[in-house]
Amino acid sequence: MLAVLVYGLIYSVSLALIALGFSLAFGISGVANLAHGALYVLAGYVCWQFLTNLDLPYFVAILLSIISTAALGALIYRLILQRVRGLILAEVISTFALAMGSLELLRWSGVTGGFRYKLPAFLTGTLTLGDVVVDYQRLLIVVLGLVLVAVLWLFSRFTKIGLACRAIAQNEATAMAFGIRSHRIAMLSVALGSALAAVAAVAILPLGVITVDRGHDVLVMAIAVGIVGGMESVPGIIAAAFLLGFAQSFAAMYVGTYSIMIVYLLAIILVLAFRPSGLFGKFKELEERV
Repeated sequence: MLAVLVYGLIYSVSLALIALGFSLAFGISGVANLAHGALYVLAGYVCWQFLTNLDLPYFVAILLSIISTAALGALIYRLILQRVRGLILAEVISTFALAMGSLELLRWSGVTGGFRYKLPAFLTGTLTLGDVVVDYQRLLIVVLGLVLVAVLWLFSRFTKIGLACRAIAQNEATAMAFGIRSHRIAMLSVALGSALAAVAAVAILPLGVITVDRGHDVLVMAIAVGIVGGMESVPGIIAAAFLLGFAQSFAAMYVGTYSIMIVYLLAIILVLAFRPSGLFGKFKELEERV
């Protein structure tokens, strides 16, 4: 039972890391960036390239990977999303097509799995909690998740850019009337969301290998957490991450690892059926929109 609780906590923080960038971009710009999973895999692959082919120090490779992924997110908004923003179907199709194209390009280049494409752990060694052995990399993920949430909270409330982001998220027309440039803030939100996807990638991917299929899984996880918690609500994202993280831990322990993805898909179906705005979402309920 202790193992379920310990690993449930680790899974929960990992899910929060994965979903925060997706939720941030959507909450501010209103764009559901379905390229989120592809950006996650690309960030890990770029970091691996910097380490393997350029022989850069690990910290430098991580930093460059995060910066390049953020720049790519900004470029995606500037070249594609800015032209279709507000056209929901066009946003979905364009970001989904971009994700599939990127992942298939990686597959064509040979990133299909195997221990060749693997990031090293930041820290080696293990810690014993009761009868549960946990490696330091997983503990680092928990610490990183807590620090990242705190930094985002401070950024959104005590910086000029953060306050502008909150203003656009709450009422874009009013924010524009006060001189806030909507497209610039939206581009920044997509860039920050992409950077957060990269942070999640370089923290979590050392626990496994870099594969194309991981991009599809990450996108489903981010969507599931966003739908359950409420796309635009950071507290909702955190609550949903813990709910799904512990559900995933119980399912893996007592049913089997094959059931993990079923947990996410079932959560999406149930929440959309009974509470479309999510647990903490502020969008109108279905019966209020009809």
